[in-house]
Amino acid sequence: MNKRSSIVSNLDWISVLLYLILVSIGWINIYAAVYNDAHQSIFDLSQNYGKQLMWIGVSILIAIIILIIDSNFFRLFAYPIYAFMLLVLISVIFLGKEVNGAKAWIQIGSFSLQASEFGKFATALALSKFLSSGKRNLSTLKDLFQSFLIIFLPAVIILLQKDTGSAMVYSVFILTLYREGLSGNWLIIAFFAALFFILALLINTLYIIATIILIIALIYWRWKAVRRYKMILLAIIIASSAYITSVDFAVNHILEPHQRIRVQVLLGLKQDIYGAGYNVNQSKIAIGSGGLSGKGFLNGTQTKFDFVPEQSTDFIFCTIGEEWGFLGASFLILVFLSLFYRLLFLAERQRTEFSKIYGYSVAGILFFHFAINISMTIGLFPIVGIPLPFISYGGSSLMSFTILLFIFLKQDAQRFDTI
Repeated sequence: MNKRSSIVSNLDWISVLLYLILVSIGWINIYAAVYNDAHQSIFDLSQNYGKQLMWIGVSILIAIIILIIDSNFFRLFAYPIYAFMLLVLISVIFLGKEVNGAKAWIQIGSFSLQASEFGKFATALALSKFLSSGKRNLSTLKDLFQSFLIIFLPAVIILLQKDTGSAMVYSVFILTLYREGLSGNWLIIAFFAALFFILALLINTLYIIATIILIIALIYWRWKAVRRYKMILLAIIIASSAYITSVDFAVNHILEPHQRIRVQVLLGLKQDIYGAGYNVNQSKIAIGSGGLSGKGFLNGTQTKFDFVPEQSTDFIFCTIGEEWGFLGASFLILVFLSLFYRLLFLAERQRTEFSKIYGYSVAGILFFHFAINISMTIGLFPIVGIPLPFISYGGSSLMSFTILLFIFLKQDAQRFDTI
């Protein structure tokens, strides 16, 4: 059996089928989101559905090329790919095109590519290469620092592009590190950091700091065993206070004005259903109006009359909810969950640490996008401009998710040949 036939027989066709189902659902609903009575051919490149059909063809071609390339290529060239993407991300800051306040786009003729989308698979490759090279120990400061550097270096560059949503995605790599031995204390710290961030927006900062000091003082007074850790407790007070007082700076100087208002609307600090809260309000109306089985394909009134902005991109889930109802939305979620389960199953059966770590990174990135995007559309998370994988309109996101997924499927298909 030659290598090509081996790849075909070993390829996980269940994952490929789930991918094709998601891409098909995405295209159908992009068509519905921009449909009007004067629509042209489905190949009309002046319409989003025509462009998306072209990007689907390009993505499938990229997937085939990835499956042809030897899987060792991605491990051997993980660092050069990562370095190249860092250079591209830096160049975008100076040469990129600004869209919706973020300077994150590269203009190529009449098409634009979002460079930050491609940084995700490059970072996943580099992190997998680093963690699988030698005996890494994430309990040591050196290995932990280098891992965080690989993760957050592209995230910081993307923040400089004012693309906060894309930068947030990189935080999901912490779950990969946890799977590889990172102490659970870091997850606890991340939880309390998020909690203190929200509390600092809802409650006067001085009240929160006073409460933290009081709780630690009570612990110190009640349990004699912890008194020996007085310097650690003092450090916790100082670190917590510094973090909480920095929230105001972060909200007012790092977040864009529209992002700041969206956070305030989500937390109930402002009511602005005709401004910052308009998208979410219309989104919930669209999804709720779908009922159990939906209004039917091309019959969504919220969709047809463009009540929800960005309905073919960030808010594509609204079209699914309105036209296909609870049953259609549930089916989509079930397909996604099936894909996540399959990826975790494949990751566990890998014969190399590189492939296993990369597989968990793929599952984490896709799940983060899935969870945050749907949470945005139903008002459980601020609008941060994160696409729904394989569903939302956009060539950059579709190609990057395809590359991300099929590199792993290639690793899995050639797992018996990988050295």
